[in-house]
Formats: sequence, structure tokens, C-alpha cells
Amino acid sequence: MTASSEIPSEKLAAYDRLIAAHPEIVRRGKSNPYTSVNGHMFTHLDKTGTMGIRLPDGEREAFSEKYGTDPYIQYGAVMRGYATVPDELLQNTKELLPYLELSYSYVKGLKPKPTKRAKKK
Repeated sequence: MTASSEIPSEKLAAYDRLIAAHPEIVRRGKSNPYTSVNGHMFTHLDKTGTMGIRLPDGEREAFSEKYGTDPYIQYGAVMRGYATVPDELLQNTKELLPYLELSYSYVKGLKPKPTKRAKKK
């Protein structure tokens, strides 16, 4: 495990390899890794090293059926639109990369969230 995180180092390394394989995507979060575009998060790695990925309806169901996964749960709540990535798939960058690309394209097409600006005094 890394000093700044509880995430198992092999899972963090696999997540970083995956994100690095897509040059347009920037990994964010030091101890709570995630990716986002236009204010929408689309991947997340929790403190146990479990990855969630946001996929469009239909694709998410097909992914969950193919890999036998459950919805992605954080802090006791189901994260709508996300599927849990099995540990074996997280280790297989080549097989997971098309899903990352699909997720990125899907979220990039969503209406951008407004930015929060500091109020002027």
C-alpha cells in the first residue's frame, strides 16, 4: 500500500496503467483516485481498490451480466449509472480499455455541470 492511501498498491498501479493508456484522460485525486470530464466523474477507485465505472444504460447491464458484477456501492449507497469492475478485469488493461473509452465518450457527451465560482465580496 502507498503511504498516502489505504488502496492496495497493485490495484492502484493497475488503475494508473489503465488511465495512462488513454492520453486524453487525467487521473485526479491523490488518496481517492477518480476521473472526470465536464464536472462528471466516470471512474473511481475506492479505499479497498474496488473500481467503479460509469456506463450508459444498456451497456452497463451488458457489462454487469458479462462479468457477473453488482452495482457500485459507496458509503452504503448505490452509485447510479456505475458498475463494479471485477479485480481480474482491473488487472487486464487491454480488456478494460474499451470500457474506459466508452465511459469517457458517454460522459463527455453529457451536459457540462456548471462550475462553482467564489462569490465576490
